[in-house]
Amino acid sequence: MNIDFKNDNEIGVLKIYGTEENRISSITYDSRKVIDGSAFACIAGENEDGHLYIKNAIEQGATVLLGNNEEVLKRTSENYPDCTFLYVSHVRIAVANLSLLFHDFRYKDLYTIGITGTNGKTTVAAYVKSLLNNLGLPAGSIGTTGVWSSKGKLDFQPSTPTTPESSDIHEIFDQLYAAGDKAVAMEVSSIAIEQKRVEGILFDVGVHTNLSPEHIEYHKNFANYKKAKLKLFEQVKTAVVNADDPAMAADILETCEGDILTYSLLSESQADVKATNIMVNDNGSLIDLEVMGETHRVQTPVFGAYNVANLLAAVCVAIDAGYTAGKIVQALSHIENPEGRFELIQEGTAGRKIILDYAHTPVALRSLLSEVHKLSYKRLIVMIAGIGIRDFNKMPKMANAVDGKADSVVVTVDHPGYNDPRDIVDKVYGGFSNRFDENIHPTLTREDGVKKALSLGDEGDIIVLTSGCINGAQIVKGEKIPHSDEVIIHEYFNDLQSVTGHALQEDL
Repeated sequence: MNIDFKNDNEIGVLKIYGTEENRISSITYDSRKVIDGSAFACIAGENEDGHLYIKNAIEQGATVLLGNNEEVLKRTSENYPDCTFLYVSHVRIAVANLSLLFHDFRYKDLYTIGITGTNGKTTVAAYVKSLLNNLGLPAGSIGTTGVWSSKGKLDFQPSTPTTPESSDIHEIFDQLYAAGDKAVAMEVSSIAIEQKRVEGILFDVGVHTNLSPEHIEYHKNFANYKKAKLKLFEQVKTAVVNADDPAMAADILETCEGDILTYSLLSESQADVKATNIMVNDNGSLIDLEVMGETHRVQTPVFGAYNVANLLAAVCVAIDAGYTAGKIVQALSHIENPEGRFELIQEGTAGRKIILDYAHTPVALRSLLSEVHKLSYKRLIVMIAGIGIRDFNKMPKMANAVDGKADSVVVTVDHPGYNDPRDIVDKVYGGFSNRFDENIHPTLTREDGVKKALSLGDEGDIIVLTSGCINGAQIVKGEKIPHSDEVIIHEYFNDLQSVTGHALQEDL
């Protein structure tokens, strides 16, 4: 695409050095991903400044460079007169606007759903995607579990764990549209909102799940965190609001200028969509679903009241998309659950039940254990983790959330980053009423944590593996180390079966 940057001032250019018109073939903030004709954005991060990689990007073929360090841009332009150097006040906003232009505002061709909240974003995105596909509207999703089209998972390397950078978001929209999708549900984190990754997008629907303290290491305090979340509802046509959340529902209802749909688990609520009389069974949950005054008894493969609430959010989206209650009810019976969210594994586990649920906040962990306690089991083993790339002050709260609620607890480490795993485990231990309890077991890697939890279980037990393993990797000193709980579980029980079989042969 050829762009006259002098006349296309939607990008927010303050000054141009070099040629005023140029061709771009892609947009990136990573000099290693530059190809011939790329526009390279010099984003200053926590550890590195993209301005340091301008020359590398040009040598790789970049033709357009965006940054907010005018001196560096001006000086470099003197040696590369055929390139375009754009001095902008806010690089991320400029990249978002350039991405909109480069991808011809592709998001407008899709029914877009942005989902924010402390817990439940991944699950709501999965339920929305599944429900819309069941209703005949091809939909994809973007978030913690990766990028999915209506036909399956896309091979797209994520730029961040939850919400991609703006240039990637619009590239994904293009890919989903090319694959025939008509809708997309995406997780929108508070950090993504503050970093302008969804700048310029007017979502058809914005979904609110709940709010509790999280990402304080980034936002500095809970008030800032809440303000970031609320900003999403300034750029939505319709707001879907969890009426049961005291932390943020009232703020959205008061300030949102678009249409509003509400959902609730309380029978006395006046919400548009409600679920009451929830009964848990081996196949999920049986609920009374009230949609705009109509009541239907529905069996759905969803475990846990908090996940029923997430399902209601998806129902609200389907209502906004124009579907009737009758059609929605029919589509709920075969909703697909996301990976790692109350994911029950029973086959090949030697009589144990294993639940994968990457609950990584105290609130989510308490909700999860409340639902697990409703199931039948002999003993309950729970693995929790301190997440090295998150707020250290949250770590003891994870221990407090599980304290006294399991027969054995394994403490491990997720994404240690540049921290010493021993420091992380010690911080978690501070939340136990008795840190010397013999039923608490420390480990220093997630792999060891999973293996320890499995080793503590026996036939009839439930083993719950929690916390924030994301995108199939552990982040260690800036590197993404491949990791899969599922692979570890499979190998563990294969080895156990081999040992047991060998022992039986010897006895014979």
